[in-house]
Amino acid sequence: MTATERSAHLAGRATARPARPLRSTDPARAARTRRKWYEILALTGPAAIVFTLFVLTPIIFAIYYSLYKWSGYGWPTEFRGLDNYIGEFGAFRDPIFRDALRNNGIILVGSLVVQGPLAVAIALLLNRRFRGRAVFRLLVFIPYVLAEVTVGIMWQLILQPSGTVDALLTDLGLGNLITGWLANLNVVLWTMLFILTWKYTGFALILFLAGLANIPDELTEAAAIDGASWWQIQRHITIPLLGPTIRIWAFLSMIGSLQLFDVVWVASTPAVRSLGASNTMATYMVDHGFNQREWGYGNAVALILFLISFVAALIFQRFVLRRDIQGAQTRGVT
Repeated sequence: MTATERSAHLAGRATARPARPLRSTDPARAARTRRKWYEILALTGPAAIVFTLFVLTPIIFAIYYSLYKWSGYGWPTEFRGLDNYIGEFGAFRDPIFRDALRNNGIILVGSLVVQGPLAVAIALLLNRRFRGRAVFRLLVFIPYVLAEVTVGIMWQLILQPSGTVDALLTDLGLGNLITGWLANLNVVLWTMLFILTWKYTGFALILFLAGLANIPDELTEAAAIDGASWWQIQRHITIPLLGPTIRIWAFLSMIGSLQLFDVVWVASTPAVRSLGASNTMATYMVDHGFNQREWGYGNAVALILFLISFVAALIFQRFVLRRDIQGAQTRGVT
């Protein structure tokens, strides 16, 4: 092929190539795009501002203050680094804080082991139709709507020496069981667990009743026609279908147990808390951060509590809620 023929061939290929379409400059389309972004900013902007001011900013300041010894006056100047965490007088070296961490773990496990099965059993019973069902539901749910401070004061009066519980045990001939329910170092944590179970079982019950309402009656009716007993229906149909609700409740109960403060702070006495018998991480944080004015140390404890809760939430979401989250995701059909 000669040079002339080669040039003609290349020119023909160039002319045969389709022209690249020009970018659309439609004013109406550009206006729609701008309006869409304005709507996104208008809807998410306030939430982003609030989240930044009241979540991210306090976390940043807590990290900063936790590295200093600060009494709350002026700007912190005495840098301590990680001494508030792992130093000689740091949180992880304090046996009282380790007791508080242990107490949170016991309350967490106790809440899951006691409240969950108890609420499921009550929900299965109250899901059946019988006279007075609404009254029983109300009685179980009332403790949850009471304020934590009210619950703490109420049980403090009931469990005080010569109080209602002591008088009841004496009348029943069980006076030998009377003890310092909120003062005995070996009993106070289990007393708190009982109070928390009494208060928060109603919350789990409402969630489980809502989950039971979403289970089709046709499934249980078909199983009953096939000869399944009531217990077999609950075991093989109802409880498995209630699984997503149970897992959501377990997540909320876990986070609430780690951040527990109000009821323990009001019901227990400072002397018992100072010995670590009824302390939680939150009460320990408030006691040192506010009462003893160790603001830097209190911020360190707050950050530890935040990290433990955050990691626990991530692990629970990754390994327990993963199937529920994936099932809730929507995918486009191609």
